[in-house]
Amino acid sequence: MSARPAVPSRTRTLEGVLWMLASGVSFVGVTGIVRYLGTDIPAAQGAFLRFAFGALFLLPTLVPVLRQGVPMSTLKLYGLRGAFHTAAVICWFYAMARIPVAEVTAIGYLNPVLVTVGAALFFSERLALRRILAVAVALVGALIVLRPGLRELSAGHLSQLCAATLFAGSYLLARRLSDVAGAGAIVAMMSATVTLGLLPFALLVWVPVGVDQLLWLALVAVFATAGHYCMTRAFGAAPLTVTQPVTFLQLLWATLLGALAFGERVDPFVLLGGGIIISAISYITWRESVLKRRASAVALENT
Repeated sequence: MSARPAVPSRTRTLEGVLWMLASGVSFVGVTGIVRYLGTDIPAAQGAFLRFAFGALFLLPTLVPVLRQGVPMSTLKLYGLRGAFHTAAVICWFYAMARIPVAEVTAIGYLNPVLVTVGAALFFSERLALRRILAVAVALVGALIVLRPGLRELSAGHLSQLCAATLFAGSYLLARRLSDVAGAGAIVAMMSATVTLGLLPFALLVWVPVGVDQLLWLALVAVFATAGHYCMTRAFGAAPLTVTQPVTFLQLLWATLLGALAFGERVDPFVLLGGGIIISAISYITWRESVLKRRASAVALENT
């Protein structure tokens, strides 16, 4: 008689949902603060200060990595990922200061869809018909959010599209790095390379900043770190098929934040398009989970 894969308890599932909710609230906090700071601080400078604070928080994990040394074979991958992530955060900071919070959030949902496409193109992962259709549905959702031809697309919209694409490239490189390096080293090196990568761009546009602005950007780093931590805990507590749909609530929080804090109009097309994108992502996640369970069951039966 073959053993069956363990099924998470209801308590663990609820824990995963709560961690993912906390992650979503944390990331909305990031977007809200950057939106509040607006265009007073150039995008490159704001991004640099946020990552500089983040690097300080991650210093306890970065120092051991540097002491152990970084294999020469991985330096190119670390550098390339740092370049992708550097460009992505500049684009994100630029977009966040110029378009509604909900639109930034909805367009950002394209990231896992682009990762799926990139994995097929660069890692030769099989892209079955169902996944192709799910990607197509997600792109329809993006078109509903953006509505090109029906309204003018600003530089902020284009910048956020670039950010989603560049973040996808960064995550694909992280996937490749995961084959040769530990998670702690990957996170620490990303923080270091992005901080260094942002520095020259920040210096080119540097403007004086007040203590209050520095404190806000430090809080951005706190929220971002907390968001990633909570997301990691969520993934460890419950399956992606449970936690992934919860990310849609992040769009609702962002919409409420934009309406209540910044007087932004609630756009039903943004909610509809974001919902369609998340539905497509959730389907892809569910399908991959089913395939993994089947593969595990076959492996157990053959042992």
